[in-house]
Amino acid sequence: MRPLVFAIALCLGAVAVPAEAAEATATKAVYGWAWSTGGTGIRLTPMAATYRRPLHTFKAIPGARELRLDYAKAAFRRVTVACDLKETEGQVALDRRGLGTTVCEPRDLTAELAAGPSAVRVEYLGTKAVKISEVLARRDDPRTTRGTVKRIDDTTVLFTGAGRTLKLGYTNLMTFGRTTRRCGDGWLAGKPVNANRHGLGKKPCQSRDFTEALKSVGHPVLVQVDYVPQVNELSGVREVFGDA
Repeated sequence: MRPLVFAIALCLGAVAVPAEAAEATATKAVYGWAWSTGGTGIRLTPMAATYRRPLHTFKAIPGARELRLDYAKAAFRRVTVACDLKETEGQVALDRRGLGTTVCEPRDLTAELAAGPSAVRVEYLGTKAVKISEVLARRDDPRTTRGTVKRIDDTTVLFTGAGRTLKLGYTNLMTFGRTTRRCGDGWLAGKPVNANRHGLGKKPCQSRDFTEALKSVGHPVLVQVDYVPQVNELSGVREVFGDA
């Protein structure tokens, strides 16, 4: 009898999955604003989410760390009734949890992210997104404040102001007010011919001009920004002449 019991124990031990291994193969889910990092990459900082049909409300989680994931093979579900729509156009496709249900492809997410960040629920394993569900989320009104920005890459800056530092992203929809004569000038180049009496740039320029101007300096520069809290999106930047 003992040999039989011993043999059964060996068999059970052979198929048992250690807790660590089981945890390593379990998907995790987070909510947040997804930003494109190029190709099929996204970055997002996990946020707490509450749902009251039809909108989710996101709230920052203290100490949450940014995730970088690849969605090349992820399932993608949209809140629109068709994959190629930019807006809901008055019709939404949501399940009882407020998650998008329209079956789409990763390329549809790429197209959506090209226009700006997207509110999503992401199921992921390691560094791979398994399923991304679009949600409808509240967006706060932009806030206006002064501080400094330092370039991270062509679509992202570090903004320091009001005693804190934020990573802010921007798209080609962002406005840029310059103090310089031309949109393509270096940062604060020449006389402030387009500064108002408060030293703020008033020449209307585009986000690509902001990107190029930041490349001309390697240190933080003074600005006035309009940004959307929670989304951490820059909607407008104004060059500031001197310490005005």
